[in-house]
Amino acid sequence: MRNIVFSNVTVGIAANTVLLLFHILTFLLKHRPKPLDLTVGQLALIHLVMLVTMGFIAADTFEFQSWEDGLTCKSVIYVNRLMRALSICTTCLLSVLQAIMLSPRNSYLAKFKRKSTHYYPCCLIFLWIFNMLLNGRFLVSIGATPNVTSHSLMFVTESCSQWPVSYLLRFIFFSLTNVQDISFIVLMALSSGYMVSLLCRHKRHFQHLHSTSLSPKASPEERATQTILLLMGFFMIMYFLDCVTFSSSGILWNNEPINHCVHMLVGNGYATICPFVLMSTEKRIIKWLKFRC
Repeated sequence: MRNIVFSNVTVGIAANTVLLLFHILTFLLKHRPKPLDLTVGQLALIHLVMLVTMGFIAADTFEFQSWEDGLTCKSVIYVNRLMRALSICTTCLLSVLQAIMLSPRNSYLAKFKRKSTHYYPCCLIFLWIFNMLLNGRFLVSIGATPNVTSHSLMFVTESCSQWPVSYLLRFIFFSLTNVQDISFIVLMALSSGYMVSLLCRHKRHFQHLHSTSLSPKASPEERATQTILLLMGFFMIMYFLDCVTFSSSGILWNNEPINHCVHMLVGNGYATICPFVLMSTEKRIIKWLKFRC
């Protein structure tokens, strides 16, 4: 089990590093990079940090290293949970931005194409601040595991445990987290459905003009849309599995390390696969990798 976890983390870190370096170079060479490029770059950074912290968590879970102070526990777990929350925010933002860019000129969303460049930084700042505050609960509830055995503690890593909090605080944070996640899931579903309808409409229009059943050659925008739709579908599946494993551990207050390992694998699946999907359809990255090799 531990070999699978570390392989998953290592592959994900390498892939996200390549994707991040490419977008850093794109940002340095372009005076005004597109919001979509910035979003993909930020997603790679978020997943990179998330997987690095998960590597430390896995190392402590499998007793390769131990954290003797509570501050390290709080910091690593907090950053990891923050990156997980920002992952769903950024994925939703990526889907919405692509829907705006793909929208025709006479549509309602077309007027947001120019405004998206101005609103994008404010949106990012708000999402970061809100999630930093929302996940601040882990700075309070996470601490070093005491030497005395206690059934009231929930296993996080070998050196860290989560102390039980009051029902009211648990309900408040649980509600805020669920409202945020459900809102982003709904936005992703709506934007994905809108993009699918645009692609189908374009295909029917092409076949009507050419009186043929052949599919039109996909433009770069359409290829990017298909990639994002694939990411949305994969994200939905992994998010559902992540919720099931995390909720079962939380509700049952299960202290079994094996359950935590399964949750790590499921939670890291999207962060590991995401850069490969994005790079596979990006010709610029393929050319850049061939040039480097």
